[in-house]
Amino acid sequence: MTQENSLWTKSTCAYCGVGCGIEASLDAKGELSIRGDKTHPANFGKLCSKGLALGETVSHEGRLLHPMIDGVESNWNNALQHVAMQFSDTIEQYGPESVAFYVSGQLLTEDYYVVNKLMKGFIGSGNIDTNSRLCMSSTVAGHKRAFGSDTVPGCYEDLDTAEMVVITGSNLAWCHPILFQRLKTEKEKRDNLFIVVIDPRKTDTCSIADLHLAIRPETDVALFNGLLTHLAEQKKLDSDYIQSYSEGFDAALISAQQDAPNTKKLADTLGVNEQDLISFYQHFANTKNTVTIYSQGVNQSMQGSNKVNSIINCHIATGRIGKPGMGPFSVTGQPNAMGGREVGGLANTLAAHMEFGDAQAHHMISEFWQTEQLATKPGLKAVDMFDAINEGKIKAVWIMATNPVVSLPNSNKIIAALKKCPLVVVSDCIAKTATTEYANVLLPAQGWSEKSGTVTNSERRISRQRRLLPSPGVAKPDWWIISEVAKRMGFSKAFNFLHEGEIFAEYAKMTTLNNEDGLTRDLNLIGLTTLDAKGYSQLTPQQWPVKTIQTETVQQRLFADKQFFTPSKKAQFIAVSLMEKKLDSDEYPLILNSGRIRDHWHTMTRTGLSSRLGAHITEPYVAIHPDDAKAQHISDNNLVAINSVQGAMLVRASITQQQKMGEVFTPIHWNKQTAKSANVCHLTNDDTDPVSGQPALKSTQVNIKKWHYHSEAILLTREILDLSLFDYWVKQKVEKGYLYRIADNRTPLVLSENLQSLLKNQQGKTLQFSSTDESQQMIYRYAFVQNQQLNNAYVASEQLSTQSLDWLQSVLDLPLDNSIEKTLISGIVEGKLAQGKIICACKQVGINTITNAIQEQGCYSLDSIKECTGAGTGCGSCLPEIATIIEDTPFTMAQQAITKSTVTLNGVEQYTP
Repeated sequence: MTQENSLWTKSTCAYCGVGCGIEASLDAKGELSIRGDKTHPANFGKLCSKGLALGETVSHEGRLLHPMIDGVESNWNNALQHVAMQFSDTIEQYGPESVAFYVSGQLLTEDYYVVNKLMKGFIGSGNIDTNSRLCMSSTVAGHKRAFGSDTVPGCYEDLDTAEMVVITGSNLAWCHPILFQRLKTEKEKRDNLFIVVIDPRKTDTCSIADLHLAIRPETDVALFNGLLTHLAEQKKLDSDYIQSYSEGFDAALISAQQDAPNTKKLADTLGVNEQDLISFYQHFANTKNTVTIYSQGVNQSMQGSNKVNSIINCHIATGRIGKPGMGPFSVTGQPNAMGGREVGGLANTLAAHMEFGDAQAHHMISEFWQTEQLATKPGLKAVDMFDAINEGKIKAVWIMATNPVVSLPNSNKIIAALKKCPLVVVSDCIAKTATTEYANVLLPAQGWSEKSGTVTNSERRISRQRRLLPSPGVAKPDWWIISEVAKRMGFSKAFNFLHEGEIFAEYAKMTTLNNEDGLTRDLNLIGLTTLDAKGYSQLTPQQWPVKTIQTETVQQRLFADKQFFTPSKKAQFIAVSLMEKKLDSDEYPLILNSGRIRDHWHTMTRTGLSSRLGAHITEPYVAIHPDDAKAQHISDNNLVAINSVQGAMLVRASITQQQKMGEVFTPIHWNKQTAKSANVCHLTNDDTDPVSGQPALKSTQVNIKKWHYHSEAILLTREILDLSLFDYWVKQKVEKGYLYRIADNRTPLVLSENLQSLLKNQQGKTLQFSSTDESQQMIYRYAFVQNQQLNNAYVASEQLSTQSLDWLQSVLDLPLDNSIEKTLISGIVEGKLAQGKIICACKQVGINTITNAIQEQGCYSLDSIKECTGAGTGCGSCLPEIATIIEDTPFTMAQQAITKSTVTLNGVEQYTP
C-alpha cells in the first residue's frame, strides 16, 4: 500500500442517489478532509457542494449519545430489553399487524436487510415501509408493470453517448449536481447533443437546455401520450421490436390518442407553445440515442405510476432500451433508496426482488430464513401506516433514520398519530428532531462516517461506506440495534451476526435462490457470495447483476437481450390517460410545488451543521410570479403566509419570472428545529398514487397573503437560543455560532429590549448604537464583547430587508479589531465583510465580489469570473447563477445610501462614524 493510499480511506457520499465515491483523511486535530474518488465510476473525483462539505457535518453537535426511555437516560441492555418486551407484548395481545417499522434510504443495505428480515420473516407482518416511498415508489410500480421487475436498465455512461437527453420532473443541477455537470461537459463537447428540460419552473437545469417545456403541473401523461401518438403518426415506431418483444401496444396507443387528438389542443392542455411541442416530438422521433431522466417531479403525484409508464411506453415503442446511449433512467433521491428496494424495504415487496403472492418465493425464503412466520401479504404503505397509527390499529412503531413529522404529508395528522401511539421508538443519530419529540424510546444510532456497510446508487452500483470516525457516546450501528432487539424477542439464531460483512454475505446468497443463472430475477449477486471478511472490507464498486466479482469497472445494461421478467418474457405497454386535476377551490387558487435547494439535504440535520452550506439560501422562501405577487400587494422579500386546507407556513417572498402564473414553489428543508413555521408538509394533503402509494407532494392548492409585522432583527450568537416568543424566526449555522433572522409584531424598540433580555449578557463590553436610515426608520445596533471576543450582536428595525447584513455570517470567525467594531456599530461595511450574499458555497465567494469583478475588472464571462474570484471552480453548481448575475449586473447594482447616524448615550460605549 502506498503512502498516498494509507492516508485516505475510500467511502461513499451520504447524500443523493448518484452515489459518488469519496476519499477521507483525518488530520492531527481530528478534522475530516474530503475529496472526490477519481477511481469511482459514479463521479470520477467530482463532488458537489454538499459532498465537499461532508467533513464539516460530522460534528457531535446535537448528537443523541445515550438510550433514553421516557426522557430518562438509560443503558443499552435496559433499552433493548424494554423495546423487545414492549413489541412482544403488543404482538401477543393484538397480533403482528399491530406493530410497524418505518425506515429510511439513509440506512445501509445491511441495516435494511436485518430490519426487513425481523418484520417480515419473524414478526410475520408486512408492516415495514420506508421514506423511499416518498421519492421513488411510483418508479418501482412503473418498472414492475413494464418490465416485470424493479429494474433500472441503464448506466450513467449512457449520458456520454446519448444524442438527446430529456430531463423531466427533475432540477438535476441542484438535486443531482454531478450528473448535471457530466451532462454539461458533454454538451460543451458535442454540438449534436440536444437537451430538453420539462419542468413547470425555469430552473438552473435549463441553463444547458436547447428546449424548455414549462408544462402545467400533472400533465406529464398527456405530454408523453402525445409523443407516442406522434411516433405512430410519423411511422417512427420500431415495429419489429413491438411485435417480437412487447405486448399491449394497441391499447396503449388508443389511450394515448384520446389524450392527443392534435398538437394544437394538446399544447393548450399542456400550456406550452405548439411549435415547441412539435420540436420536442420531432427530435425524439429522429434521434435514436435518447435518454429520459426523471425523478421526483414525475413520481410525487397521484398519477406518478402512470407518468412513469407513459415515459417507458415511448422507449419500448422505439426499441430504445437496454442499449448504449438510450433508455428511461430514474434517478433516486437518497444514497441507498436502491439498496432498500433490493432487500425488501418497501411494504409491498417480500425480499431480494421476490414478491408477495409467489408461492415458490414464499417457500424458498421461509426455508432460507428458517422461519414459519413469514408474512403472506403486503403491509401498509407509509401514509396508510400512519393512518392506522392514528386510528389505533397500530400500537407500536419503530422509526429509523428518518423524520416523518417533517417529510410525510399533512404533518399535523402525523403528529396526532404519534401522540396517540402507545409506543414510539426512534433510532437516530440526532437527539432533537421534529419526530424524536414524540418518542417514548430513543436509541442512539451511528451517523455517516461512523457506519460501515454498502449502498446502491441509481445505476445499480454497490459501493462501500466505511467507518472513518469513532462514534460519540454509545451510538451503535442500526443492524446491531435491530439484531439485539430480535434476540431478546426470541429470534437469536437468525440474528447472530458478528459484523456487517456476514449480513451482506447472507443477503448476496439470498439473491441466488432459484436464480444462480440470473435468468429468474434481475438482482443476482452470486459473484459476491464467496467474499470473506477481508474481501468485504476491500470491496470495490460492483454493478449488479454480479456474476463474478468485478475487478475492473463494468457498464452493464439490462434488457439488451430483449428478455424481460414478465410471465411472457416480453415488455408490457401500459395504457394510461391523463387525469386532469382541476382547481376545486377559489379560496386556494395557487398550485404549490416543493423540492430541494442546491446546498441543503432533507431536514438539514446534516447540512444544517455546515456554515458553508447555509450561506447561499439563508431563509425558507416561496417563489411567486410577479403578477400573482402584485395581485396580493406582495413585494420581493416580504414575509408571506402560505395557507392550505391542512395548515400554514410563514416564509419570504421571492418574486421571479422563472415561476409561472398560478404556481408557486417552496423548499422542503426547514422544520421546527430551524424555523418557527416553515414545514411545507404542514400544507400538503395526503393524496397518494393508487398504485404505488406515493404521496402527491407537488400539487397542493394554496393561497398566499402578505404578513404584516412591526419589526425585524438579525441576531448573531454563539449558542442556540429559544426564540419561541417571537412570531417569526429562522436559524442559520455560521462559523463559531448561529445567525437568527427574526420578525415580530412588537415595535423595534421593544424587540431590541427583548433581545437584550434574552441574551443575558454580563461582565463584558457593550457596544450599542441607534440611527435612522434614509426612510427615517430607527435602527438599533448592539454587540457584546467578552475577553476580546464578540459574543453576540444584533440589528433591529422596522424592516431590514433593504439592509446589507450578509456580512454578519462571518464575524464570529474573524479576530475582533477596530474595523469590525466599527462595522458592528455603524453598519458601514468594508473589506472582506463586503462580499455580500454567498453565491459559491465551495469557495465562499459573495455576490458583491462577483459584481465588482464584472464592473471594475471587466469580467463578462464565466471563465474570467472563475479566474478572477475563484467562484465556480469547486463543484460548479453555482455557474448558472453566476451567468445570470453577469447578465443582470448592469441593471441591478445600486449604491447604498449613507445613513444619518445618532449616538446612544446612557454610559454605554459610543461611536460616531
